[in-house]
Amino acid sequence: MQASVDGQVVAQSNDIVECQGYQYFPRAAVRLDLLEKAEKTADDHACPHGVQFYDVIIAGRRHSRAAWSYEAPQPKMRQVADRFGFWQDVEVR
Repeated sequence: MQASVDGQVVAQSNDIVECQGYQYFPRAAVRLDLLEKAEKTADDHACPHGVQFYDVIIAGRRHSRAAWSYEAPQPKMRQVADRFGFWQDVEVR
């Protein structure tokens, strides 16, 4: 499975975990050099799983909050620990 935006592969792996309609890629399969931590909002701080959103930056174009990971997932989300999800402009297929 691949996550890509603007023709650039951001993550690629066969080790995918599906949870609540999203596919999560292992950290090692993600191009972290293309991600930049986004400032946390009040909703982010309220998330019980410690969500951290990331902007995906391709050739200077910023895709705001298009990736995320959970820093402290509670038991019901433990399967996505150390993984990244993608949405919005990022195509996952």
